[in-house]
Amino acid sequence: MRKQVIGKVVSDRMQKTRVIVSERLVQHPKYKKYYKQRTKYYVHDEKEESKVGDTVLIEETRPLSKLKRWRLVKVLK
Repeated sequence: MRKQVIGKVVSDRMQKTRVIVSERLVQHPKYKKYYKQRTKYYVHDEKEESKVGDTVLIEETRPLSKLKRWRLVKVLK
């Protein structure tokens, strides 16, 4: 099983590459307060079907370039 992540497209300025941001809530180990933590993914989008603001499902894959390690599975919204 490969890892899958749901995130939002924040940039579509590169050819066949999208920047996805995924947010999750993390609890602080000492103070027990929840805070948001963001992760930025560079995703391969062969058909260029996603646009800025779309919610997408991405999947882990082999290294495609220096930063790209994920590929687009489908556009959810």
